Amino acid sequence: MARVYVSSVIGASAAKVWERVRDFNALPRWHPRIRDSRIEDALPSDKVGCIRNFTLQNGDRLRERLLGLSDYDMFCTYEILESPMPLSDYIATLRLTPVTDGDRCFIEWSAEFATAPEDETDLVEGIGRDVFQGGFDALKRHFGG
Repeated sequence: MARVYVSSVIGASAAKVWERVRDFNALPRWHPRIRDSRIEDALPSDKVGCIRNFTLQNGDRLRERLLGLSDYDMFCTYEILESPMPLSDYIATLRLTPVTDGDRCFIEWSAEFATAPEDETDLVEGIGRDVFQGGFDALKRHFGG
């Protein structure tokens, strides 16, 4: 299994950052690579099992299912159902942890997936840089720090 892990510190409280990222349908509001998103079957965007269907800025479409969401522990876990990327069995978790020294939070995004050996390095680097770090950089610009 391939693994991706990226972490950072955001200059805002975990509660404020969580308020921005917890909505499973809110990617277009905070991630610069996402053009639009909708939850299928008009389900609530925080209902475990709901599916978000979204389009990247380049026109690629993905479908992901929410597997877990906790406001107490500030995390969401999801799986990719359909993607143009050559991977399978993709499961990812976005997690926030309060930093007690100042009004900041530690944020981490991790994923595991299966892919052909010849695609692994490009996928791990691309997801880590463009998806995970790209999202963190956008949150830093929004909140500062």
